[in-house]
Amino acid sequence: MEKARLSVMYKESVVPALREQFGYKNVNEVPKLEKIVLNMGLGEVKDNSKSFAIALDELTAIAGQKAVATTSKKAISNFKVRQGMKIGAKVTLRGNRMYEFLDRLISIALPRVRDFKGVSNKAFDGKGNYAMGIKEQLIFPEISYDKIDKVRGLDVVFVTSAKSDEEAKALLSALGIPFRK
Repeated sequence: MEKARLSVMYKESVVPALREQFGYKNVNEVPKLEKIVLNMGLGEVKDNSKSFAIALDELTAIAGQKAVATTSKKAISNFKVRQGMKIGAKVTLRGNRMYEFLDRLISIALPRVRDFKGVSNKAFDGKGNYAMGIKEQLIFPEISYDKIDKVRGLDVVFVTSAKSDEEAKALLSALGIPFRK
């Protein structure tokens, strides 16, 4: 199988640039993208199994990998949630699929967002990971506008091996994620 375009770019241009910028002596010190986690909270469709299945299929189409239903860990009576009830969906992407998804996100999906000025600089967690929310799944070309029953959002978490937010931001911007000025 052929390597993803961003994977090749990371090895050829991002690694040398980050080594020069941060003064890493060893190649293994350079931060890398470990995984991308896509998460969709589906609490509002917990009673409607058909709608839940549609949302699961949409997340599977976006990720290019089968989505897994997440269940509640404990019962919360105020939200009418029982323990073990399906309340969301998630996908963890690694390796080639991760780079393919990132490429599609940067080059196709994000430019389709209305009034897009870049992603926020403030969504780092202090340990080198970055989380962003997408308000509607329609920005992905895999989703047909005619077939959706409801507009849903999803969370995208970039997990890196960076030790600080500064290193993670440098890595993600070198990979092509457009941060706000």
